[in-house]
Amino acid sequence: MTEPQYESKKILLVIAQEQFRDEECFIPKQVFEDAGVKVTVAAEFEKTAKGILGGTITPDIRISEVKIDDYDAIVISGGPGSRKYLWDNQYLRKLVKEADSRKKVVSAICISPVVLARAGVLKGKESTVFNSPDTVCELEKYGAVFQDRDVVVSGRVVTGRDPRSAETFGKAVLKVLKKT
Repeated sequence: MTEPQYESKKILLVIAQEQFRDEECFIPKQVFEDAGVKVTVAAEFEKTAKGILGGTITPDIRISEVKIDDYDAIVISGGPGSRKYLWDNQYLRKLVKEADSRKKVVSAICISPVVLARAGVLKGKESTVFNSPDTVCELEKYGAVFQDRDVVVSGRVVTGRDPRSAETFGKAVLKVLKKT
């Protein structure tokens, strides 16, 4: 159900070009759109992106062409492709830093909170990530305080743990977005 307070809001949903986690893209996207938020999907290229479970989506814009001032929030979807396409994407890291400095909602789910950690926005903040030794190590290496919970909200930063958290994560992003 469209809610008036969200009709002017815009979210940038970033996905890996290949092997994004379908639930972590499509479920939050549906939550946002059901509330009336305009969602723009970004990836490395504007060609059809494919999820690990076979879902496809055509990105609206390349990550390198995004102007963060056009959005109220950035949401980074997870999945194994995040490690290859997003963790070290310099354009994405710059967008995350800009979004944070401009007091926008910054969020990521599954293994993608590593992008936030590497951008420096999780330093000293509680956050979650897919619970594996390498992802937890990445968060802690950059100063994040790991919490093994479905969703962690730390100010304007929202992190989600895994595909089962996708709907709760989407709703948490909306709740924080409502306050901005």
